[in-house]
Amino acid sequence: MKTLIMGLETSCDETAVAVVEDGCRILSNLVSSQTDLHSRYGGVVPEIASRKHLEMINPLIDEALKEAGLHYQQLSAFAVSHGPGLVGALLVGVSTAKALSYAWEIPLIPVNHLRGHLYANYLTGATVKHPYVGLIASGGHTDLLYSSEEGEITLLGETRDDAAGEAFDKIARSLGLGYPGGPAIDSLAREGDPAAVELPRASLGEEGRFDFSFSGLKTAVLNYKNRVEQKGEEVNLENLAASFQQAVVDMLVDKTIDAVLHKKPASLLLSGGVAANSLLRQQMEERLSRKAPGVFLLCPPVHLCTDNAAMLAAAAHFQYREGAKAPLDLNAIPDLAVSRTS
Repeated sequence: MKTLIMGLETSCDETAVAVVEDGCRILSNLVSSQTDLHSRYGGVVPEIASRKHLEMINPLIDEALKEAGLHYQQLSAFAVSHGPGLVGALLVGVSTAKALSYAWEIPLIPVNHLRGHLYANYLTGATVKHPYVGLIASGGHTDLLYSSEEGEITLLGETRDDAAGEAFDKIARSLGLGYPGGPAIDSLAREGDPAAVELPRASLGEEGRFDFSFSGLKTAVLNYKNRVEQKGEEVNLENLAASFQQAVVDMLVDKTIDAVLHKKPASLLLSGGVAANSLLRQQMEERLSRKAPGVFLLCPPVHLCTDNAAMLAAAAHFQYREGAKAPLDLNAIPDLAVSRTS
C-alpha cells in the first residue's frame, strides 16, 4: 500500500507544501518565496514572514492536492516542521497541520527541520547508504552529523557563531549585493580571483575539531573593505567575493572530509541552502574522490537544497513506518536540536 504524505514547511521565509509518495517520489512540491518582501530589509523580518505564511498556506495546500491528483482522504499523514526556526513562522505551519489533522482525521508527524534537509537526498533517486556523514549548511545552521542507522543521528560539530549562510548574507549586504547573499556571491565570485585577498580560516584546535567559526572571517572581510576605501581606492568586488567564498568553502570541505576520514562512512550527504553553492559542490566532490574514493557523495538538486516541504514528507515517511504520531498539543520548538525529533 502506498504511503502518501503531505508536508508543510513554514520555519523561516518560505511557505511550502508538498505531497510525496513512499518517501521518494514527489507528486507535488510548491514553494512560495518571500525573498522580494525581505530583500529591502537585507534579511528576514519575522513578523512579515509569519503574516505571509498565514496568507499563503491554505491556497498552497489546495494546489498541492490538485497537482498531485489526490483527495485529502487519500493522504496517509501530515508532516510539519515544528523546529528549529522562527517561532511565529513555525506556529503557522504547526497550527494549520494540527487543525487539518483533527478535521480530516489524518495522523500528524512532527519533523525536525534540520533532519528534513538531510532527507532531501532521499528524493534524488539514489540509495542512501548507512552509515553516513552529513553536512547541513544553511542560513541558520552549520552542522556536521553522523548517522549509523536510519533515524539515529549524532552531532559531530557545529558553528560556534555565525552559520555559513548567515556569513554569506552579511557579507553580501556589506558589499551591496542584496539578499539572499549566497547566490549573489556565488555568481560574482566566478569573475574574481580566489587568491587575491588573504583571509583567515578559523582553527579551533583538537577540542573543536569538527566545529566551525565564520565570525572572524566576516570581520576580516569587512576590515579589508574599510582599509581599501579609507585609502580612496575602489574595492574589487569580484576578487573579494571570490576570496571570501573560497575561505568559507575551504573550512566546510576541510572539516567535512576530516569527519569522513575519522568515521569511515559509506556515504557523505550534503544539504541545506549553502549546499547549492557551485564551488562547494565541486570542491567537495574533488576532495572526496582523492581522499576517500569509496565514499558515495549525495547532494540534492539546487531546488531541494533550500527550504521545501518535500524533504519533510520524505523524512516523515520513515517516522510513519515506525508508528510515530504527534498529539494535538504539539508545539513549535524554535531551538530544537538536530539530534531530537521532538
